[in-house]
Amino acid sequence: MNDFVHQRRTDLLGAYVLDHLAEPELTAVRDHLDACADCRLTVAELTPVARALSGVNADDVTVPAHLEELVVRRVGAHRGRRLRRSLLLAAAAAAVIAGGAAWWYLRPTAPLEPVALVLQAPGVTAEASLVPHTWGVEIKLDGQGFVSGQTYRVAVTGTDGSEVSAGSFIGTGENLLRCNLNSSVLRANASGLVVRDAAGTVALTSTFPRR
Repeated sequence: MNDFVHQRRTDLLGAYVLDHLAEPELTAVRDHLDACADCRLTVAELTPVARALSGVNADDVTVPAHLEELVVRRVGAHRGRRLRRSLLLAAAAAAVIAGGAAWWYLRPTAPLEPVALVLQAPGVTAEASLVPHTWGVEIKLDGQGFVSGQTYRVAVTGTDGSEVSAGSFIGTGENLLRCNLNSSVLRANASGLVVRDAAGTVALTSTFPRR
């Protein structure tokens, strides 16, 4: 019976932690776990993942198209016993990602706050919105005319005059640029944003309404 479990370990242990096994497989797995410390360790690693998946409705899940390729590539980097465990964990991770995808598509729509931009770089057109979060602000920036291949750095200015990085993006020339940028400055403490090119020249600025 233990050989049977070893041969189907990938399927059976994953089903075991998700409480999807029926007899006689359930008894076979329990008997095997009593004698196999390696499999008990694998179950211990997978159990928290199973708890995280307990509230996910598979019918509501949209899985990213690249997920299967990613899992296979990661698992292919391992061999032997590490391969079996990696496959189990990768499959569980895939399910977690799928659950995250479901949450993403079903989440409440975040409020958007349009902000007025002052464009200072020749040929640049852009528009932006703010999304307030509990951890800071998200900036949704769309634009054209940013020099192709050039790095632009974005900072959110605080009400105290400080600047906090919101990340960077690469210019796409006349092609439409869409990017989401994040800063740890809370909306109540954010007074504006500034975008600079690689030389430090200001490309655009914005002053946010006070809250």
